Amino acid sequence: MIAAQYIGNKSFEIVAANERSPEADEVKIAVGYVGICGTDMHIYHGVMDQRVAPPKTIGHEMSGTIVEVGSDVKNHKVGERVVVRPLDWCGECPTCEAGYTHICQNLKFMGIDSPGAFQKHWTVKERTLHKLPATVDLKQGALIEPLSVACHDISRSRLKAGEKAVVIGGGPIGQLVALVAKSVGADVLISEVNEARREFAKNIGIESVNPLETDLEAYVSEWTGTKGADVVFEVSGVQPAIEAMTQIAGRRGRLVMVAIHSQQPKVDMFQFFWKELELLGARVYEAADFDMAIDLIASGKVDINPFISSINQLENIGQAFASMDNNPQGMKALVACNEE
Repeated sequence: MIAAQYIGNKSFEIVAANERSPEADEVKIAVGYVGICGTDMHIYHGVMDQRVAPPKTIGHEMSGTIVEVGSDVKNHKVGERVVVRPLDWCGECPTCEAGYTHICQNLKFMGIDSPGAFQKHWTVKERTLHKLPATVDLKQGALIEPLSVACHDISRSRLKAGEKAVVIGGGPIGQLVALVAKSVGADVLISEVNEARREFAKNIGIESVNPLETDLEAYVSEWTGTKGADVVFEVSGVQPAIEAMTQIAGRRGRLVMVAIHSQQPKVDMFQFFWKELELLGARVYEAADFDMAIDLIASGKVDINPFISSINQLENIGQAFASMDNNPQGMKALVACNEE
C-alpha cells in the first residue's frame, strides 16, 4: 500500500505504508477521493508543523468503500460506501457527557493529530462513519465534510425561511454556507472582494457584492428594507469583516463566527447593547450535520459538482496542492486514492 506523507516545506513523499487491520470497533476503508481544505493548506505552508509533527499522512475530507470490518462492528459491512466524520472524542469529559462530542475537551482531529486519508487504505472507528446513498457518488462524497461545516453553521444560526442572511467571505466554506442558507428558504447575499469568487457565486445562483466598491452597510440596508440582516456569517477571518458584521446586522440579529482569526479581533461591543445582537461560535460539525449534508446532495437541493475544481492521482498530490496555492478561482481539489 502507498500513502502520501507531508514532510514539510510544501512537500509530500509517496511511501510504502503498512496496512493496519481493524481492531474490534474499527473498519478499513479503500479511500476513494480526498479533498484539500483550508486547514490542509495551512499545513502545506508549514504553519502547523508543531501540531502535525511531520512526516505524517494528513487529509480528512474523504469518501471510500469499506473493505474489512472488526469483530464488534454491527452497523456497517464490507462493500458499503461511506464518509468519515474525522473527530476523535474522549467520551468521558463533561462536554462529551453533555452530548457535545464535537467540542470534546480532549478532542483530536483525524488527519491532523493522527494519520489521515491521503493513502490507499484508512482504518478508523466505526462510530465516525456515515453511509452514502446510491445517488451520491464518491467524488461528491468527498465534499460531504465541508458541506457539513456549512450545515452546522446554519444550525447554529437558527436561520429560517424568509430571513435575510449575509455571508462575509466567498471562499469554499462561504459559498457552501450560502447554498445551505438558500436551501432552507433564506434570501442570501455574499460579500466578497475577489471577482472570480463573485462570478462563482453568480453561477450557483447567489447574489454577491464587492465591499471595496460598494458601501456594504447602505447596500444591506436597502436590500433588507432598512431592517438589516437577520443573520451574518463571518467566514473571511479579517478585521474589516468583524467591523462590517455588527454594522450590517439588524436589531436582534445573530452573528455566526465561522472563520478562525490569526489575531484577536476587535469587536464593537456597543452594537451588541444597542441592537441586542447575539454572537454565536460554530466549530466543525455534529453527526446530524453530516446527515443533513448527505441529504442535501442526495435530494438535489444542493449541487456540489461545481465545487470540484480538479482531480489528481495520489502520486501527484504535490501538484494538487500547488494548484490550490494562492488560487482564489479554485474551490476544491480532489485527490484520487483508488479508482471508483
